[in-house]
Amino acid sequence: MDISPIIKEKSASILAEIKKAKSVLLHCHPSPDPDSVCSVLAMKSALEQLGVHATIIRGDSTSISGGFTQFPGIETIVPKSFSEVDLKEFDLFIILDSGSPSMISYKNTPVFPLSIKTIAIDHHKSNQSYADINLVDVCSSTAFILLQLFMEWNITITRDIALNIFMGMYTDSGGFKYAPIDYRVFEACAALVKIAPEYPEVIFHMENSNNKGSVYFEALALNSIEQFLNDNIAIASVSFKQLQEKSIAPEDTHSEIPNKLKSVVGWNIGMVLTEREPRYITVSMRSRDVEKFDVSKLAAALGGGGHRAAAGIRFTDTSLDDAKKAIVAKAKELYGL
Repeated sequence: MDISPIIKEKSASILAEIKKAKSVLLHCHPSPDPDSVCSVLAMKSALEQLGVHATIIRGDSTSISGGFTQFPGIETIVPKSFSEVDLKEFDLFIILDSGSPSMISYKNTPVFPLSIKTIAIDHHKSNQSYADINLVDVCSSTAFILLQLFMEWNITITRDIALNIFMGMYTDSGGFKYAPIDYRVFEACAALVKIAPEYPEVIFHMENSNNKGSVYFEALALNSIEQFLNDNIAIASVSFKQLQEKSIAPEDTHSEIPNKLKSVVGWNIGMVLTEREPRYITVSMRSRDVEKFDVSKLAAALGGGGHRAAAGIRFTDTSLDDAKKAIVAKAKELYGL
């Protein structure tokens, strides 16, 4: 497989820092998706091959989706947030799939530089390059970057690494539907599934482990749809009060609602706003037409980030109504609607 020039340029310096370390900190970003979780699990396995101890912290989230229980090594994730970690216990912090410090912790966002060496490895165009060493390669997933690094470092791709890398690549590309994807992704997947042929069972388990709360969440979201800017934007929203009334846990608010909305002809951007805590709102967006409606631009303009087809925003100390108004106003300006 051809290795990205950016990765070739950075791989040696990253490996040199890893070899200096005895203990490395890894983390899951808030509301972790499979690319976040699988990337840290794969990196932990690679570090162990290099003789370096690694600790993964769960981060801000109170739990990790039950659909992820078949990801190899998931049981090693420590239920700690970043603020509960003593950095004196580590030599190096490798930050994966996190475009900004708030993606390490939105509750206690760290201020850089930290007291230990930091390396950020990410695939988001909106990455703020805040670490001591930054490897940002705009591609399908952070997991895909790691696979290329591992090849450069001569890491043995074990069954556990292969399965985690595949799941990160599969999910963050929307099942190979989101750009950017090129021939290298499929070459990589062909090699990975030879090593981990049980991947269909892991996908099935991930996609069929919903709690009733996730169904209630989708019902609330679909019942709330509003259309803006000549129907170009469809927004679903769920308040914290509604989550409480239906006993919907944070991990049950991950859904395909934005994809369902943008699947409607004429609804060029679909999004769901979720008030996870009072006046703390997350926004997940999908675009039907990335040339005309690049949602990474909308997200970045409002402090978020992501890809042209899929992006997200976080609002703090903001009501649902005010968040919607801010999004619609900025979309009108950016897209000329």
